[in-house]
Amino acid sequence: MNQLDLPILTLLTFLPAIGALFIMLSNKEGVAQIRWMALVISMANFICSLPLFFCFKADYTGMQFVEKVPWIKEYGMTYFLGIDGISLLLILLTTFFTPICVIACWKDVTKKVKEFMMCLLLLETGMIGVFVSLDLFLFYIFWEVMLIPMYLLIGVWGNPARRVYAAIKFFLFTMFGSLLMLVAILVLYFYNHSVTGEYTFNLLKLYELNMPSLYQTWLFLAFFVAFAIKVPMFPFHTWLPDAHTEAPTVGSVLLAAVLLKMGTYGFLRFGMPLFPVATHQFVPLISILAIIGIIYGALVSMVQKDLKRLVAFSSVSHLGFVVLGLFALNIQGIQGGIIQMINHGLSTGALFLIVGMIYERRHTRMIADFGGLAKVMPVFAAFFMIVTLSSIGLPGLNGFVGEFLILLGTFRSNVVYAVFAATGVIFAAVYMLWMFQRVMFGEVTKEENRHLKDLSLREIGILASILIFIFWIGIYPKTFLSKTETSVTHFLTEFNKKYEACIQKEKNYLVLNTSEELMTKK
Repeated sequence: MNQLDLPILTLLTFLPAIGALFIMLSNKEGVAQIRWMALVISMANFICSLPLFFCFKADYTGMQFVEKVPWIKEYGMTYFLGIDGISLLLILLTTFFTPICVIACWKDVTKKVKEFMMCLLLLETGMIGVFVSLDLFLFYIFWEVMLIPMYLLIGVWGNPARRVYAAIKFFLFTMFGSLLMLVAILVLYFYNHSVTGEYTFNLLKLYELNMPSLYQTWLFLAFFVAFAIKVPMFPFHTWLPDAHTEAPTVGSVLLAAVLLKMGTYGFLRFGMPLFPVATHQFVPLISILAIIGIIYGALVSMVQKDLKRLVAFSSVSHLGFVVLGLFALNIQGIQGGIIQMINHGLSTGALFLIVGMIYERRHTRMIADFGGLAKVMPVFAAFFMIVTLSSIGLPGLNGFVGEFLILLGTFRSNVVYAVFAATGVIFAAVYMLWMFQRVMFGEVTKEENRHLKDLSLREIGILASILIFIFWIGIYPKTFLSKTETSVTHFLTEFNKKYEACIQKEKNYLVLNTSEELMTKK
């Protein structure tokens, strides 16, 4: 169904890439012109994405704004785009944060500005493409396209000391998972042909396959590794702190706000519905890994001396909550997981922007180098406090809604998991508030801190735009939850149907084999 009768998803996906092409052809000397071009293009894409939200039919169970054109017919490849409530908010999060990142790096990035803006826009194309693709081959192309500009952002514009190491580590981890996923996609492709006689990468058709449990187990593991690395889940998380620490500020923002959500989105869109028997089989293991990630990420955050590294490890903890909610396999857990993806993007994206703003002024991120900043930078302190409270899940702010729904869903699924996961909320309050206290309160001990400038109007505008949604989701989450409810309910219904069908098929197969054996013996 396409309510607008326009190729809106194609426009959203490729407008940034077209903008990057225009920037490439522009005058190298016009740095200000390049910045304005990038801002106009990214803002135009955000504005174009708003009809998705307002025209989205919350009570419709199928894919919306669908665009389907035959691509390479002989191989079953189709240009197939569409969204539902699961992907809608993630697309809007992507288009919202890209212009924010362009504005945030207005003064920060001074070398190779043209190439930097091109990477940002190409990254946006890759990210949106992942969220709208309903053809597995097309999805894989966008998954790989997104890797290259992020690699360049870290390796070229990151911190000189270890940026190349961090970029290569990020690339190798992601590439390893991607290759496993490619193998699994090809196995699905050929298995579907062996059953139906049709070669296709169409995701909605592949949903209809009832594969044997052994096939499901191995294919799910291949998809799981790819998505677990991207989340990143414990123990696949080791690339994340280095990538965050060495990346430029806007690289960290987009990595936290959007790229990490591709892993959790991948579980919901691909891993779980394609392999329901394997999903049920691995729920205990994945839930335990998620809980370990929640507690481990929080404990490691407590001992960090670098602000950026602390926020990076907090992502391991927060995304452990998201994975736990998704694998609760009930509506509260999955809705909580989806809204917590958005919440984490807003809160942690804002935290990285805040760390970047203070780094611009002091050229250090060490907690020990600060203290008493609330007296010198009161506006900065106010924004920092609200975002910190949002990150730890204070009622009335966005983080509370997601964590509450996830814990509610987990409690309904497994009480023990919920109890252990709840400790992560306590630990989050400890490391975030302790960090805030050391940076913002006490005496101004360093002379360099006494004359720091408070936030500029540009910086206030950036953070205020994020705070609007932090309060909106915290006070009235129904605006956003209503967009996901029907899709999540439909997802669970189809997931359970397919699970029961697969189990019944295997039971029938066993009964038939047993009967044949008995007949042979007689």
